[in-house]
Amino acid sequence: MTSLSCLFTTIVAAVCILALQSSASSPTPAAPTQRRSTALGIQGTLFTLNGKPTFLYGCSYYGALGASEQIWKADLDWMQQSGFNWLRVWATWNAFGSDVSAVDGEGRPREPYLGKLKALLAECDRRDLVVDVTLSRGESATGTPVLQTLAAHRRAVETILTALKPWRNWYLDLANERNITDKRHTPVADLAQLRNVVKRLDPGRLVTASHGGDLGREDVRAYLLEARLDFLCPHRPRDPQSPGQTEARTKEVQGWIRALGREVPIHYQEPFRRGYSAWQMRAGDFAADLQGARAGGAAGWCFHNGATRSAPDGRPRRCFDLREGPLFAQLDAEERAFVQEAAKRKGAGSSDPVNAGSRGRQ
Repeated sequence: MTSLSCLFTTIVAAVCILALQSSASSPTPAAPTQRRSTALGIQGTLFTLNGKPTFLYGCSYYGALGASEQIWKADLDWMQQSGFNWLRVWATWNAFGSDVSAVDGEGRPREPYLGKLKALLAECDRRDLVVDVTLSRGESATGTPVLQTLAAHRRAVETILTALKPWRNWYLDLANERNITDKRHTPVADLAQLRNVVKRLDPGRLVTASHGGDLGREDVRAYLLEARLDFLCPHRPRDPQSPGQTEARTKEVQGWIRALGREVPIHYQEPFRRGYSAWQMRAGDFAADLQGARAGGAAGWCFHNGATRSAPDGRPRRCFDLREGPLFAQLDAEERAFVQEAAKRKGAGSSDPVNAGSRGRQ
């Protein structure tokens, strides 16, 4: 058994004990003190972390606010040991009968979850981890509208910005997959107004809005010139051809950005995942997609994970439901193989969690 496997087994056992002992109370966060806080920035087409150009290699962690403090601290340990430097958390997450949203449908603060989000930000700041805080329009499990009006959406942005302003290690996704024409849909004109709210309250805060599917030239123009977002977050198609297309698609979008006289990062915040469709990608598919993103010049990539749609109870639910145990204990063999191989490559002497040697595909 490798040392990484032994560590994995030890952490799982420890977390299971701690989870049983955990209370439902929300931890009380502390705003950054005199220590240097973690600062996310942008330099051309790259992100920076504490001023240093950094590729964001991260992990979906949507239901974080439903986890106990012990569970998410153990998961953060695992993420850091695996080479991840950012995680994606939803501030409007309601799944499997558990609403852990930090704001309500009208954008007002919702406790204890807003407090838990602050505590998570503070812990990630201490660990030099970046956090993606995502909002989404839609409806609750009971059919109650969530941020369906511009006024409610604006109020949610104001709530989040006010609560999290002391920390510099996070960015805001204004609207998940805002182009999809269902209850998620958020017009570009609304994005522009919401972006202005962010910049008024916190001028240095980075802001984006994610896009379902590949970007088109007109999408790029609208996001950069009308909504004036700081970077682009396309959610590429989830099919077997996708990993082999990522490099070329990234370069194509970069060309459209340059044609507008701009330079902004392209961040692959939500690629394909296991449990979503009939295509069950292997460890090598994750690696190929990440390598394609890097080779194409993208600024970030996410190890996406979620519930099993073909299972009646959705299990393993992975990051979609963290109430019963940590994310790493819910991953399957292919997911663990990818994460462990990427960590090994980083341990081989490269700061790049994917490519310790050649940047070509393997």
